[in-house]
Amino acid sequence: MSETSESVAVEASPSSLPKNQRPFRVKLRGSILALVRLPNRRQIRGTFHQLSTTGGLIHLEKPLDEKLVVELIFHLGDTTIREKIQMLFPMWATQGWLQPFRFIDLPEASRTGLEAGLALFMQGPANPTP
Repeated sequence: MSETSESVAVEASPSSLPKNQRPFRVKLRGSILALVRLPNRRQIRGTFHQLSTTGGLIHLEKPLDEKLVVELIFHLGDTTIREKIQMLFPMWATQGWLQPFRFIDLPEASRTGLEAGLALFMQGPANPTP
């Protein structure tokens, strides 16, 4: 499999996928910045390591509590995503923490925009240089 995706694109909502099929994931390796807004309105910056329509893996300086619900804000192409996520158990990385998360009740419009943005990101630059 390629390093940019590990499955096929999702045509239906993640809950309607067969149990053995996952939405495609894109490895971003820190190329997209994210803002995490905590319940106390404090904001933390991070970068995406991996992203899909169901969740992802974000690189943070310090980990957040598992099961904490926060607001995630980021731009992907022309799309701005601003949705609630639940933080999962963090993992130590060489420079900070990698923390998985899942989207909570991602609206269809946001899911469609995210899916389109990830598909465009996988295609690479519009005019590649020789």
